[in-house]
Amino acid sequence: MWVRKRLDIRWSDLGSALRDCLTQWNRAALADDLEDLWSAACDAFACLSVRTGFDLWLKALALPPGSEVLVSAITIPDMVRIIEAHGLVPVPVDVDPDDLSVDRESLERAVSPRTRAILVAHLFGTRQPLEPILEVARQHGLFVAEDCAQAFAGRHYTGHPQADVTMFSFGTIKTATALGGALLCVRDAEVLSRMRQLEAEYPLQLREAFAKRVFKYGLMKLMSYGLPFAALVWTMRLLGQDPERFVTGLTRGFPGPELLPLIRRQPSAPLLALMHRRIAFFNRRTLARRTQRGERLLSLLPPTVPSTGSRSKEHSFWVFPVLHDEPDRLILRLFNAGFDASRAHSLYVVPPPADRPELRATMAEAMLPLIVNLPCYGEMPDFELRHLADEVSASVWPKTWPGPRVHTKSRSDVTPIGSRLQKGSP
Repeated sequence: MWVRKRLDIRWSDLGSALRDCLTQWNRAALADDLEDLWSAACDAFACLSVRTGFDLWLKALALPPGSEVLVSAITIPDMVRIIEAHGLVPVPVDVDPDDLSVDRESLERAVSPRTRAILVAHLFGTRQPLEPILEVARQHGLFVAEDCAQAFAGRHYTGHPQADVTMFSFGTIKTATALGGALLCVRDAEVLSRMRQLEAEYPLQLREAFAKRVFKYGLMKLMSYGLPFAALVWTMRLLGQDPERFVTGLTRGFPGPELLPLIRRQPSAPLLALMHRRIAFFNRRTLARRTQRGERLLSLLPPTVPSTGSRSKEHSFWVFPVLHDEPDRLILRLFNAGFDASRAHSLYVVPPPADRPELRATMAEAMLPLIVNLPCYGEMPDFELRHLADEVSASVWPKTWPGPRVHTKSRSDVTPIGSRLQKGSP
C-alpha cells in the first residue's frame, strides 16, 4: 500500500529529538542560531507554528477593527479564525486552477477602502509569482503576508524580499517536518521587535508535550508502511469509521475548538533543536526526486486529466492533486489497487463577507470538492507510477476509450481547467 503522505522525517531525526528532550539547552542562544541559519538579514523569527506567527504579526500590526484582509480563497480554516479573532474581516480572492495563482482581476475587485492586508497562500507545493500582487499592494498601501507552509524547498528561498512577512511551516505533514515549529521572515524591524515582546509573555511549550509528539508520530511513521497501514484502514472500515477523517485528525496540529490558547505558546528548546537539524541537513536531492516523480506522473496521466497547479512554473509536488467528478469512487478504486488517495479535507473555501456576496470565489468553490490527492513521492518506482496513472485513467474514461494510457507529450495545449469547471465538468 502506497500511503497518501509519508512523514518526511528519518528515524535518526526522531531519535535525536528524544535525546534533545533530555538535554539542557540555552534556549535563547538556540533560537538565535536557528534564526541566523535561516536568514542572514536579521529578520527571521522562530515560533511554535505558522498560526502562532501570523497571530503575532496581526497583534503587532494592530489593524483597526473591521479592516479587511484579502485571502487566497483556498486555505486552512484556522487562518480565517485568526483573522476574525482580531476583529478583522476575511475577504476571498479566487485562484486560477491551472497554476493556483491569485486571480489578478478578483484581487483588484476585492480591494475596498477598508482593505489593509493580503494573505497569499502557495498551495500544494506550487509557488506563484508575487509581483502582480505586490503591484496591487503598492497601489493601495497594503501589507502582504506570504504563506509558504506548503512550499518549503530549502534555504535557497526564504520568501519574496518585498513581502512584509513570509511564513514557513515545519508541521507534521510538511516537507522536512520537525513535528511542529515555523520560521518567519519579518521585514519591518519594529514589527519584528513587537512580535518578540508579545511572544515573551506566552507560556513555554513543555518538553514532556514535545516528547509525546515524538512518540506519537514515531508510531504513525511505523504504521505508514504498506501492510500496517492497509490493516488500519480495513479495521476502521469494519468498525464503521471513516479512515480518511481519522488519519487527518491524527495529523492536525491544534485539534479542538479552542485555537488561540494552543497556539499562543513559545516553542520548547527540543523543538528548536530539531528545526535546526532539519534545516541544516536538508537534502535538496530528496526534494528533487519528489519533483521528478511528480513530473513523471503528470506525463503519464492523459493530458485531459486535470491536475490543479500543473502549469505552475515552480512546483515541488508537496501533494499531487487531480480533479475527479466522483472523488470517493476514485479513492475507493485506488485503495483497492494499493494506493491511498485522499480528499482535501484540511482546506476550505473562504466565504465572502455578508455585505459583499458578489465576491464569492466561484472557481475555488467548484474546484475544491473535486480534488483527490494522489500518493506521489521520491521512493515510488516507475512501474508503480504507471500503475497509478492507469488506474486514474480507467476511472476517468470508459474502457472503450481509444486513446493511449501513457502520454509524454506536453500538456500546454490542453483546455484550461478553469474553462472546464465553468462548463460544469472537470
